[in-house]
Amino acid sequence: MSDDPLYDLIWMSRPLMQAAEAAVERGLVGTGLTVRMRAVLEILAAQGDLPVPDLAARLEIQRQYVQVMVNETLAAGLTRRVPNPRHARSPLIALTHEGRRLIESVMAAEARLIAQIGTGIDAGDAARALEVVRLLTERLKTLGKDTA
Repeated sequence: MSDDPLYDLIWMSRPLMQAAEAAVERGLVGTGLTVRMRAVLEILAAQGDLPVPDLAARLEIQRQYVQVMVNETLAAGLTRRVPNPRHARSPLIALTHEGRRLIESVMAAEARLIAQIGTGIDAGDAARALEVVRLLTERLKTLGKDTA
């Protein structure tokens, strides 16, 4: 670690994300879900039916990769295509009953895990940390845009 807490905070994001992904993977054992399928289902549960480009924007990854993720959820019967009144060639992706039931169950288990690992962490401290991470993320995303 360095003498600069801001530097350390930025670089701790990788091990934090790896540990979080490993915890999510452990929680998905026996569900038939992968981490990427889970991500699609979570967005749909929170946002409602969306076309693939909107899912990609919310996940902040390329549309083509999200299409692969969506295809996995479609093949598993967890999502379905429905007509999009705004764009005939870009159907909406919707949760099936089974997809909704499964993601709600997974997210409930994750909420219990978060409560467990959050024991002793002050809610105000967590809110402030989130605020700082969001600010750093935005600044890093716009870093190269001024020179382009």
